[in-house]
Amino acid sequence: MKRRLAFAAATAAVLTTTLVGCGALDKAMDCVATADAIATSVDKLEQAVSNASNDPTQLNEALNDISTELGNLKDTTDNADLSKAVDDLTKGVDSVRTAVNNGDTTPDIKPVTDAATEIGKVCTPG
Repeated sequence: MKRRLAFAAATAAVLTTTLVGCGALDKAMDCVATADAIATSVDKLEQAVSNASNDPTQLNEALNDISTELGNLKDTTDNADLSKAVDDLTKGVDSVRTAVNNGDTTPDIKPVTDAATEIGKVCTPG
């Protein structure tokens, strides 16, 4: 997933810059940074969920890391579509955190992966 998002973001950066100009360059750069950070975050969360039986603290650590990254991303992008996708991802993380706090050691992370996919779509020209 990480490679796919990074490739889509890089492709968006190259194509958008070539075709449109400075406004598109800003979006493309936001997309590259966002897609990379999101892919890393989702990977960390997936690993934490699969290892939860061995080390349940990894879930909270992964969620804290993701929340920090999302806060930073929200502060650095001025693109409305990316901001909405980051908001959706934040909601997904919050729902996973609630499940974990309620004792679920294998929470459903589909809302998180769906939001990450949406970021990939936002970052793909078309």
